[in-house]
Amino acid sequence: MDNTDMKQIQWFPGHMAKTRRLISANLKLVDAVVEVVDARIPLSSRNPEMDRMTAGKPRVILLNKCDLADEKVTDKWISYFGNLGITALAVDCKSGKGLKSFIPTVKTKVLKELMEKREKNGMTGASVRLMVVGIPNVGKSSLINRLAGSRRAKVEDRPGVTRTKQWVKLDNNVELLDMPGVLWPKFEDQNVALKLAFTGAVSDDILDIETLAMKLLVFLKENYPQSLRERYKIDYTDGESGFDLLEKVGKKRGMMISGGEINTERAAITVIDEFRSAKLGRITLEVSEVK
Repeated sequence: MDNTDMKQIQWFPGHMAKTRRLISANLKLVDAVVEVVDARIPLSSRNPEMDRMTAGKPRVILLNKCDLADEKVTDKWISYFGNLGITALAVDCKSGKGLKSFIPTVKTKVLKELMEKREKNGMTGASVRLMVVGIPNVGKSSLINRLAGSRRAKVEDRPGVTRTKQWVKLDNNVELLDMPGVLWPKFEDQNVALKLAFTGAVSDDILDIETLAMKLLVFLKENYPQSLRERYKIDYTDGESGFDLLEKVGKKRGMMISGGEINTERAAITVIDEFRSAKLGRITLEVSEVK
């Protein structure tokens, strides 16, 4: 994904440094780590330090927002993580899709040895304690609220809301430790930052929305051309730029301003919003990585 003309995205609120310390300090209190990632960007939505920070603990990855992602590509990602020895499940934390098998999978597969040991020692009633981690706005609070059957964790559609750790007890002898979302100090790969921006994990306030939309339109042209054509009813050639595509979207939607000029900012906002709400269809931004 070309990142020319895209200003460097750096976003590391001070409270996230505290989160890294919290994870390290509380790891000894839990039996396993549940990492929530965005199914549309399974690699880019993983903190690259998470492997090191949670080393030695059994883990499960929840590919959240699976209803927004390309189902065939999600299946490949599940196999990808499985080959790394990590159990992965496709879920949608808002609707609850896929979550019915989550706790049973943790107990019978991820923590199989621990559960057998407890049964042997007559400790079958002991709680299973899970740390829930993930970057901001990836769906950790939605997961906990769905499992707890109540709004136990604050949910907002903006990055970095959960600021402190909190324990949530479920009915089936399971306790969840919800950790604040954590990004990383520096994006070494600006393509990662770009994909986080597409999905809303990075605050829109620090980005140029038109440049972002142009980059997304180019990706769609190259990877999901049918979705682009069907949604915006536009025709284009291989050589057209993101700006050309953005102008065509704006013109087709009648987004004109005085003098017959196309309102590309309004068109850009529309493109980004419609991608995030899946009006363009089920799209995964990390496709080539598992082909």
